[in-house]
Amino acid sequence: MTLKPLEGFKSLETRHCVTGSMRHVYAYNDHDISEDMLLGIGAGVSFSYWHFKGQTPFMGGRGNVSRPGEEGLEKTTGRRTGVVVESYITSSARKAERTLLEMLDAGQPVMIQCDMGFLPYFDFGDTDYHFGWHIVVVCGYDAETRQVLIADRDGLHPVSMEDLEKVRGSTYKPFPPRHKWYTFDFSNKRQPTADEVREAIAEQARGMLEPPISNIGVKGIRKAAKRALKWPDQMDEEELRFTLFNMFIFIDATGGTGGGAFRYMFSRFLREAAAIMGDARLEESADAFQHIGDKWQEVAEIFKRGWKAKDPAAMLAETTAPMMDLADLEESAWGQLREVVG
Repeated sequence: MTLKPLEGFKSLETRHCVTGSMRHVYAYNDHDISEDMLLGIGAGVSFSYWHFKGQTPFMGGRGNVSRPGEEGLEKTTGRRTGVVVESYITSSARKAERTLLEMLDAGQPVMIQCDMGFLPYFDFGDTDYHFGWHIVVVCGYDAETRQVLIADRDGLHPVSMEDLEKVRGSTYKPFPPRHKWYTFDFSNKRQPTADEVREAIAEQARGMLEPPISNIGVKGIRKAAKRALKWPDQMDEEELRFTLFNMFIFIDATGGTGGGAFRYMFSRFLREAAAIMGDARLEESADAFQHIGDKWQEVAEIFKRGWKAKDPAAMLAETTAPMMDLADLEESAWGQLREVVG
């Protein structure tokens, strides 16, 4: 038996692991919605900064992450596109594998959460890198070789069942996958309405301008700019280099943000939203977020240079002013958006 995807499954070039995986599943089920729209309609854009004791600092442009009290992008996107999305976790690797194979046998690709550090097709060089909130789609299985076929952002990859168990059962913090998988019910699929698009934009603007805590939104950007200067006092050189590498990854397209900390994707969403809502002012906002994406890329490059610099701590001072400027730009752009959507 040759390892191949389910009949009718198409490998697509995608940008973000969550929305890209959803795009694969949606397309397979004849629900044609762009990845940018999936991100925006799911209220998936924000900013957050976290530095928990004993862990690497985290800075990212995603929002609406599923947790107690939060629906999460996957379910929000589903609700606004007529799709019922459910997620499941288990401590049993055997149950996770059995369910996966049952879904594939039933003719459905399976969206799962995994630790990208254990995926054999990623090469992080000498860095022992782990990120347990990577989402992929398992779209094929060969019982003879015990291999699955995974659809990721860059194409299709064969992975052994042994490696798959590692990526799903990883215990690396802060995002252990816990064998998580998703199901989708497309019985009532539909396109998002203008009111739903407006609501999604308003939610994201509110989260950026009126965050519940200072680690999130525009306040979070300013906090991250200040806290970054303290990193050299909180970690050794090796940890600092890894942190700078991490910061670059979570802003740049290589980390699955679509580039510019998701702002390029959000810009394209706004252009689609302008057509759906019939409001040309959203085109102006799209231009603003394209520019903001460019500025985030400049910050990413500073982190990248610092990661490779002889003295990585010296580069951190260069990030403060650009990030403070970014906070001002974002505050203005989100404020204008809120005026448009009411």
